[in-house]
This record gives sequence, structure tokens and C-alpha cells, in this order.
Amino acid sequence: MPNINASKAVGLAVAMLLVGFSAGLEAHGVAGKDAVFLQGLQGRAVGPLLYLGAKHMVTGYDHLLFLVGVIFFLYRLRDVLLYVSLFTLGHSLTLLGGVLGGIHANPYIIDAIIGFSVVYKAFENMDGFPRFFGFQPDTRLAVLIFGLFHGFGLATKLQEFALTPNGLAANIVSFNVGVEIGQGLALTGILIALTYWRTRRGFLHYAFATNAVVMAFGFLLIGYQLSGYFLAV
Repeated sequence: MPNINASKAVGLAVAMLLVGFSAGLEAHGVAGKDAVFLQGLQGRAVGPLLYLGAKHMVTGYDHLLFLVGVIFFLYRLRDVLLYVSLFTLGHSLTLLGGVLGGIHANPYIIDAIIGFSVVYKAFENMDGFPRFFGFQPDTRLAVLIFGLFHGFGLATKLQEFALTPNGLAANIVSFNVGVEIGQGLALTGILIALTYWRTRRGFLHYAFATNAVVMAFGFLLIGYQLSGYFLAV
């Protein structure tokens, strides 16, 4: 009976993720009232930018899927803090550098690489590297590097708008702090759910299948972004 219940729970979670992910493919980014606000922004707006940063991370399915993969098998809090800090360092550098430093990149390519980061981490969680290639890459370095691309992904969303230079530094720093707040909130919920699931008998039994589903989402994101790139070209 516990295995049947666990199977139903995993199936329900996967179905919910599929619905949310497919809907989010079109919704991801800054749009609607948020876009209108950014287009008309004049001067500092610390509070609203904090909110937008937090909102973007909490609704950023690509960032969250990668973070799920990162902490999936981390059982000690200090390990979680280490890897999340590396990811935060990476995406903070390129978010600030991209917007304040005027460093540009093609958003479709960047988002495709972000999709690849999801595939990479799920593949690693499935012991893919030692099983197929006979070695294990440095996970800490990979998280840092992929964090740089995730930061560029955030930057490209803001670069779509002609942001006024008046108060730009304060606004972007506020947005980045908001991203960290949203990341902390999302990770807290994810970690609580994972911690509870790890106490169930079916965790290790379904861990491989769960990461396979996460990997499939990553491939879906890669295909979606590459098709957008070639259609745009």
C-alpha cells in the first residue's frame, strides 16, 4: 500500500509540473503590468524592483528546476547553503554585469543553455557520468558556471526594456536582492517537501524516475528556445 500511495503522489506531482511548465513557457519573462511599469520607470523604485525580482524567481520554472536538481540529494544544510551560494554568486555577477555593464547575449541561446543545465543536473543525479563516461565532474564548479548563465537569462529579460539610467544601479541591485528573496522562499518550500519525501519508503525507488522527468523538462525547454532562435533568425 505505501508504494501505491507513493506512486500516486509522484504521478500527481509530475502532472502538476507538466501543466505548470507548459503554461509557463509562454508566460516566462516580464510582461503585462510589470512590463508597463518598467517601461515607464523613472528614478529609483527599490520596493517595486524587490517585488519584481522575487516574483520572477518564484515563477521562474527554469531556475527552480535546476535548483531542485542541485539540492535533490543534499541532506546537510551546510551543503545546501554552499551550493546555493555558488549559484547565487554566479547569477548575481552576470545579472549585474549584463544590465549595468551592457553585456548582451542572445536570449534564446542563453535560455537553451539554462535548459541544458536542467538536463545536466538531472543526468548527474541519475549517476549518468560515472555510468556512461567513467568520471564525475566537479559539481560545485558546474553549479557556479551554470549560475552565470542563469544570471544572463535574468539580465536578458530586463534588457528588453530601455531602462532609464537614473537610479539604474539601485534598481538592478534591488531586483537582484528580490531574486535572492524569491529564491530563498522557493527553496524553503522545495526543501521542506524533499525532506518529507525522503522519510517515505519510496523516495529512492522514485528518485531516478523523478530526475528523468526533470531531464525531460530540460530537453523541452532546449527545444522550445532553439526553435524560437531559428524562427527569429
